[in-house]
Amino acid sequence: MPTASRDAVAREYRYELLTWPEIDEAVALRKAVVLPVGSTEQHGPHLPLDVDAKLSAAVAYEAGRRSPEDLLVLPPVAYGYCHHVMDFPGTINIEPTTFVKLLLDITRSVAYHGFKRIVILNGHGSNHPLVEEAGRQTILQTDALCLTLSWWQLVADYWNSEVRTSAIPGGCAHACELETSMYLHVDGAHVRTDRVRSELPAFMALPGAAEWHYTDLTKASPATIVEWTSTYTQTGVIGEAEQATAEKGRRVFEHAVARMIEMVRWFRARPRPERREHHATSPTFPLPFGW
Repeated sequence: MPTASRDAVAREYRYELLTWPEIDEAVALRKAVVLPVGSTEQHGPHLPLDVDAKLSAAVAYEAGRRSPEDLLVLPPVAYGYCHHVMDFPGTINIEPTTFVKLLLDITRSVAYHGFKRIVILNGHGSNHPLVEEAGRQTILQTDALCLTLSWWQLVADYWNSEVRTSAIPGGCAHACELETSMYLHVDGAHVRTDRVRSELPAFMALPGAAEWHYTDLTKASPATIVEWTSTYTQTGVIGEAEQATAEKGRRVFEHAVARMIEMVRWFRARPRPERREHHATSPTFPLPFGW
């Protein structure tokens, strides 16, 4: 059996382009594996259905291209939890338990093959708690560490202080200034620029909303109420999309990629502390809990 070239594997950042002997080499190189996830759902009249999957994958792939020795990017998961968005045509929903099980099957597989640092990079807001649950279960059920985050968490402070011009909160929530700017940079040819319209969610005008219930990718309200999307937006837009520009998208994309690389390098080097047993008498059977 010919051996894989370690130098060639070190330069490759696409998981699916490796052969099985090359996967063994990637494990030996201690690369972190990155799984981009998103959704296929409406993003107003101006953005295609693939926004969430495309943007998370674009950040992951560019980070991999620039730092292939650090990370290996899995094929993206392009479907997510969108039940509340089904009043808008085109949206595809994956039920929560199915979605978490899918992610967990993927992470357990790569952990089984020897990858011990796994990142799930999310691009769809309603996936966020489910992605976190998949990460938790990966850690509990394998000997790998799994880090989870949504891509806008890499850029929130920079975006709000250096780039953003829309209202805080509300201006950046869905098909908004941030997502539209990023898409204009990543794939501007597919933005229907003549259809870009701003729309703030109707619930933010309700009594008490300023204190308890508002929405923004970079600023969460104390209370969470996730209603049918069609109850608070006519167009499917939630934010000030008309503030978006390709230049804003370029700046925030560059920042996201740089931060992604920094984070993965830190994560690769982070130790995994040992679990400690505190029972006076050792349990007599394995934990029965599982997903």
